[in-house]
Amino acid sequence: MKVAIYPGSFDPITNGHLDVLNRALKIFDKVIVLVAINPKKKSRFSAEERVEMIKEAVNNPNVEVDASSGLTVEYAKSHGATHLIRGLRAVTDFEYEFQLASANDFIDSNIDTVFLMSKNDKSFINSSMIMELHEAGVDVSSLVPPSVTKRLK
Repeated sequence: MKVAIYPGSFDPITNGHLDVLNRALKIFDKVIVLVAINPKKKSRFSAEERVEMIKEAVNNPNVEVDASSGLTVEYAKSHGATHLIRGLRAVTDFEYEFQLASANDFIDSNIDTVFLMSKNDKSFINSSMIMELHEAGVDVSSLVPPSVTKRLK
């Protein structure tokens, strides 16, 4: 069984994230969506809320949702995963993602990173943009799953 980890802050999860997840499921038998807990980052939603929003948004027996504050590569090894999934929206994402993939490869070269490009209609979506638009009074319900819309109200 090919298992992949899809790590991210998912603060909140967007339809762009879900698009990447659904395409990853065409490649891997099982994908674990891993909510990364970074104490240095100020999150809008708690890790528990983010896990719950993802679980509500995804109804697929081949998807698990978990949270971790440790190294993603170590989490992957402990869960039998051989790949990390990362989404790329634009060229600006590439440098950070390349550095992250290189660091992960340094930690364990047996864990590969797979990059999936965002679809054009979702390339501008990111969690920070969702929150900025929402706080400005813009209806973002078409950009996020209902589980997020419910919590934004």
